[in-house]
Amino acid sequence: MRIIKILFILIIMMLGAVFAVLNAEPVIFNYYFDSRPLALSLVITIALGAGVVIGILSGIGMVLGLKRENASLRQRERLANEELRNLRNLPLQDK
Repeated sequence: MRIIKILFILIIMMLGAVFAVLNAEPVIFNYYFDSRPLALSLVITIALGAGVVIGILSGIGMVLGLKRENASLRQRERLANEELRNLRNLPLQDK
């Protein structure tokens, strides 16, 4: 399994290198205060990286909320199990 993982990573790295070589033409990158010529592959990689970071930041709130809800439900389950155990240990009373 480890060899497959290493091969997968090597293939991705080779595809990235081919992508960079095939898209090495300079393009003008305009930002608010200035403009600068950069390689097309670098601009695309930066845009992809920014998209990944924005996606992670937008999803982190939902993940943290679900973790908080999960902890609350585990606490409720623990209390319910404790109450059930206490009720089972009570002696039966005859009438």
